[in-house]
Amino acid sequence: MSEPSAVPDRFRDRLYLAITRLLAVFLLPVAALYAPRRARHFACQWALAARFPAEDLAGLTPAASTAFAAARTEAFWRDGRLIGVTSGHRDAAEQHRLFADELRLAGSVELARTSVLPPEESQHVRGIAMDVRPSDGARWLEEHGGRYDLYRIYDNEWWHFEHRPGSDGGAPRRLPHPGASPARHPA
Repeated sequence: MSEPSAVPDRFRDRLYLAITRLLAVFLLPVAALYAPRRARHFACQWALAARFPAEDLAGLTPAASTAFAAARTEAFWRDGRLIGVTSGHRDAAEQHRLFADELRLAGSVELARTSVLPPEESQHVRGIAMDVRPSDGARWLEEHGGRYDLYRIYDNEWWHFEHRPGSDGGAPRRLPHPGASPARHPA
């Protein structure tokens, strides 16, 4: 996929946002009964679960899951942005299948690694990587995610973010693609 464009939001995206925000507002009283100090958080998470019903956050590390939930709650309430996950944790077998499929398409290990890593190198398998959507949400996360230790890692994947706490000196160095070696691409 290419870098998200600056094209104005489509009508459908604005409609989904409006419906999701309306649902969250209606859920606020229930969330206030459930967790008075975290009502906005829970109302947001419930509304986003309705918006992204196929989303699966299971398998993310507790820290990555907490950071992602906090970031998307802020994006939702403060800036009116929706952020969903298209792919989070993957088990080693699924990652191996994705890598094997890409290897067949690309024709070489080196070319396949520009899009997909084998399981022993994938941060999805470790439970700290997530592929997000829509592109507007990814832009928000790229700009503000550092507050939650969530960083875009690859130039060629606008949707891929990783939870990297304790990154001394700010964001980790972005690489051109998943298979790039940090040693070969100095800052």
